[in-house]
Amino acid sequence: MAKTILVRGIDDSDADWLAAAKPPGVSQTEFIKQLIREAKSREALEQKMNDKTKTKSAPGEFRFIDLFAGIGGFNLGMRSLGGECVFASEWDKYAAQTYAAWHGPDHIYTDDIRLLDHEAIVPEHDVLLAGFPCQPFSIAGVSKKNSLGRAHGFDDAKQGNLFFSICKIAESKRPPVMILENVKNLKSHDKGNTWKVISETLDALDYEVRSQIIDAKHWVPQHRERVFIVCFDRNQFLPEEIEQFSFPKPPSKGPKLNSILEDEPEQKYMLTDNLWKYLQNYAAKHKAKGNGFGFQLVGPNDISRTMSARYYKDGSEILIDQPGWNNPRRLTPSEAAKLMGFNQRFAKMSGFKNGFPQVVSDTQAYKQFGNSVSPLVVAAVGGEVVKVLHARNLRLKKGKSK
Repeated sequence: MAKTILVRGIDDSDADWLAAAKPPGVSQTEFIKQLIREAKSREALEQKMNDKTKTKSAPGEFRFIDLFAGIGGFNLGMRSLGGECVFASEWDKYAAQTYAAWHGPDHIYTDDIRLLDHEAIVPEHDVLLAGFPCQPFSIAGVSKKNSLGRAHGFDDAKQGNLFFSICKIAESKRPPVMILENVKNLKSHDKGNTWKVISETLDALDYEVRSQIIDAKHWVPQHRERVFIVCFDRNQFLPEEIEQFSFPKPPSKGPKLNSILEDEPEQKYMLTDNLWKYLQNYAAKHKAKGNGFGFQLVGPNDISRTMSARYYKDGSEILIDQPGWNNPRRLTPSEAAKLMGFNQRFAKMSGFKNGFPQVVSDTQAYKQFGNSVSPLVVAAVGGEVVKVLHARNLRLKKGKSK
């Protein structure tokens, strides 16, 4: 049963701090609840970190933290390169469930990152990873927020300003490298002003910034363009070391859907007659108006559109033409995992013999994959970053400072 606690005799300075620290749009009561949850989470996390330190195996070649971790696309990509995850943050409870099941619950922080005491909680690390929330900047997200009369970009109080939480951690912990990821619209959002703020903020923190839009279609059978932002601390790298970095050259030929489709998917993933009829009528209506809205029907030799977090609603952006069935079908959650690059190699690396186990509902699984970063792309970008880290570490080992 919930209890009511009345607090009297608060000093003016404490009351002023409370009012100033409270995030916009959050009630005072909810903010105090968050502070209590954070304190409890910090206590539990510190105990887990202490226990892990006592029993931990040989460390990885480099240490990384995984912010806005989702289900761990960054984690898998960087661990495959020899990295060790020492901290993760994810506030969506269902994504956190999947993350904990796949990567271990030892170091996952699940409260609001804006309330994180990074000085006390975040360990020292070599690489900061962050796929910060993209909805405030994506084309679909901006369109929806505009239609609802809501703020987007940095004006979105709940999600848009979370980039600055990354900056606070970077300023405090000074990781040598940061790898950030977002939708490609980040660069064009608000007529380029959003990107200008991001690049100037990182520059002011004394990080050298490199960015590139990368299409995951070279690694997975899905057209998925995302901007990757790689930042090197100018105080920890020589200019010539930073110049060694280049974004990966993609494979010359990417896979097709036949590499991930199941031979005998369950029939429950076939669209109902009513839904299939609705999608056909919807597409026909917009085609008559000259719009491109509508479903995508694909086969084994195709690549798909971008899978989004809304895939669970009707699956319209990726419908599989299924011979022998009356209607097309959605991807199964297992196929969706492979479409994103969560393949058997990463599963075995994580100790799973038959792919990653599904620990949430189909609806939540689709949302999680639609919001994720591909670990195969992370591994490709991260591999180039690790080369620069190794060059710096070799110089330091020889006793040569910057």
